[in-house]
Amino acid sequence: MNEAERLREAMLATERTDLDVLDLAAVVREGRRLRRRRRVAHAGAAALVLAVVVAIPVALTSAGPEPQRPADPVAGAPTAAPTTVPKTTATPTPTTTPTTTPAATTGSPGRSRPKPVGAVLSSGIRYGAEERVFYFVGVDVPKVPQVTIGLVAGRRDADGALTPDVLINDVAGRDRHPGFHEIGYDQQGDRPVHPPVPTFGYFVGPAARIIGTVDGRQVSATLARWSEDPRVVIFWFNPKALAPGVRLDGIVARDKRGDPL
Repeated sequence: MNEAERLREAMLATERTDLDVLDLAAVVREGRRLRRRRRVAHAGAAALVLAVVVAIPVALTSAGPEPQRPADPVAGAPTAAPTTVPKTTATPTPTTTPTTTPAATTGSPGRSRPKPVGAVLSSGIRYGAEERVFYFVGVDVPKVPQVTIGLVAGRRDADGALTPDVLINDVAGRDRHPGFHEIGYDQQGDRPVHPPVPTFGYFVGPAARIIGTVDGRQVSATLARWSEDPRVVIFWFNPKALAPGVRLDGIVARDKRGDPL
């Protein structure tokens, strides 16, 4: 039954059978009652809706916290990379070649005049009135008693006076062990204080030929035996064939048959 039907019922209820005047007061009272009922009904519906809305978060809370979803990465933001432990590899220890250290003499080369041991060898290389010569001198290397000689590249003037330029000697082992010993190089750089020193050294053994290699090119050395011990072969390279100071890539000694020693 709708409101119009209820109002009509109220009007009929107040009508007299004898068709008297309509009781307006009763009609107003009944209308007020209907409006109050309508307002209560509307309020109840609103309360029901509110109850439903409030019940939703309560139900989610009782079920436990919602699992956290990882945030999407922000464009351009750095991302953490997984930590990895690098593999440890053994690094080979580089081998070092001992440098030539001049041993103690009666003075420093260029100022002193150490006495030659044996004959002084002429190289045929001249610097005006001077010529390049090679000769051995006695040396004293601390804690290395079997090294007693060193080879000098020096100059000899017209009067026969000797000026030593470079001295090389072993710093370990024996100075007469078979094979190559220290090799001397010119180390003046761009400011020479004396004529360039050819690459030189000595070899112990029956060497008939000594060949150096530089940049894939082979260069033969000039040989001369030491007067005090014929096993010791002094050698040097002509500066025109091998520029002073240029390091050799390799060197080999051969006997009379051409076999390597």
